[in-house]
Amino acid sequence: MTSFVHELSFARRVVARAGEIAMQYFDIGIEVDTKDDGSPVTRADKEVERYIRTELAEHFPQDGIFGEEEGEMRKRERTWIIDPIDGTFNFARGIPIWSTLLALEVEEDVVLGLVHAPAMQESFHAVRGQGAFKGDRQIRVSSVTSLERSLFNFGGPNRILESGLWPALTHCVSVTDRQRGFGDYLGFSLVFEGRAEAMLEVGVKPWDLAPMKILVEEAGGAYFDLAGGSSIYTGSCLVTNQALMPEFKRIFYDEVNRYDEVGAGKIG
Repeated sequence: MTSFVHELSFARRVVARAGEIAMQYFDIGIEVDTKDDGSPVTRADKEVERYIRTELAEHFPQDGIFGEEEGEMRKRERTWIIDPIDGTFNFARGIPIWSTLLALEVEEDVVLGLVHAPAMQESFHAVRGQGAFKGDRQIRVSSVTSLERSLFNFGGPNRILESGLWPALTHCVSVTDRQRGFGDYLGFSLVFEGRAEAMLEVGVKPWDLAPMKILVEEAGGAYFDLAGGSSIYTGSCLVTNQALMPEFKRIFYDEVNRYDEVGAGKIG
C-alpha cells in the first residue's frame, strides 16, 4: 500500500499557508461577488486556489487538478481536488466556520484528505489505511448505537427542502436525541471526532465532499450518498458511525424512493 508520506507533508504545508493567505481577508468586510451558479466568491477564494494550484504544478506536475474556482484538468490516475474556502458565506460575514479543503483522488478513490480551519485553529487529515487525525491526535467516530442517543447534524435546510428530503429530516428530528444545523466543515468534523453521530449534506459539489469521505472512513465511520452508492459526485452524502449507518440509510433511502415515485427525480 502506498504511504503518501510526501503528498501528506506537502498538503499540510500548503493548506497551512493557504490559511494564512485567507486570514488576511477574514473579518474585514471583503467584497463578495456572485458566480453564474449563484454561489458567492471573494478575492480570498481566488488567491488561495491560485496559490495551491501553483504549488501543485511545481511539486506534482503530472497530476490533474480539479478546483472550485478555476475548473478541472483531471487525470484518471491522480487528481487533486481543491475547495479554497469552503463556507465563503460565513467567511464574508466574519463567521469563523470555514475551511480550506484539499484531497487527492487516485483512480477514482480518495486516498488523502485535509480540512484546515484557521479561524477555528483546527486542522484534520487522513490517508487511506493510516487513520484520521485532528492535528497530530488520532480521532474516532462515536460508539453510540441508538438513534435515541444520537446528535444529528445537517447543512442548509433550504437545500434539504428543495431535494424533497424534508420528511426524512423531520423523521430524524423526531427519532434522534439532539439536532444541530452547523453546516460546512464543522458539522462533519464533529462526526469525525465522535462528538456527533451523523451529518447530512445535499446540493453540494465534489470538492465539498472529497476530504470528508476519507476522513470519516479513516475515523472508523461510514459515508454514503443518497443515490444508492458512496460517490462524491452525486451532490449529497450522509456520514455516520458504522452502528447507525443502516438506520440512517433506511430513513433517507426510503424517502428518496418515495420522492422518485412521484416523478420529482433523483437527489443530487
